[in-house]
Amino acid sequence: MTSSNIVRCLQIDANQTVALRHSVLWPNEPVSHVLLPEDSTGSHYGAFIDSHPAPVAVISLFVEPCPIDNDHDAGSTETQSKPIRFRKFACDPEYQGQGIGTKLLLHAISVAHSELGGTLLWCDARRATKAWYERRGLQTFGGVFFKGPVEYIRMKIEIDSDAV
Repeated sequence: MTSSNIVRCLQIDANQTVALRHSVLWPNEPVSHVLLPEDSTGSHYGAFIDSHPAPVAVISLFVEPCPIDNDHDAGSTETQSKPIRFRKFACDPEYQGQGIGTKLLLHAISVAHSELGGTLLWCDARRATKAWYERRGLQTFGGVFFKGPVEYIRMKIEIDSDAV
């Protein structure tokens, strides 16, 4: 990213997330694979740079219970917090490693707290991205699971006014 490319994080329509979700996350599946039934109720955000008209990173937020580690209490959910789940977080590979995804994730944390009243942000993360999320303060919980051939883990971060 050149210094002339300022990153702007903006709320977008769910439809504006689809092309990037598909090309980055599940390129070998039909586009329908990246559409979520709850997209109409979510909040969607894109990271934009001046030199590119479409978002170069996208993320979607949903108010959704956070499952507890099955080792502690099978079938229950966290009740002491207002959980916000982020899904379909994708950054164009051409723009990865430039801080754009980090900026969008920080924006999502801020929105989850200030606009959605969330106190916990969580996701199903590809296991290959675990270290990236850990460097940004997320912690793993629960066990490994699969979505198709891809290995996943759950990650979370508590959010409050100090974290945003």
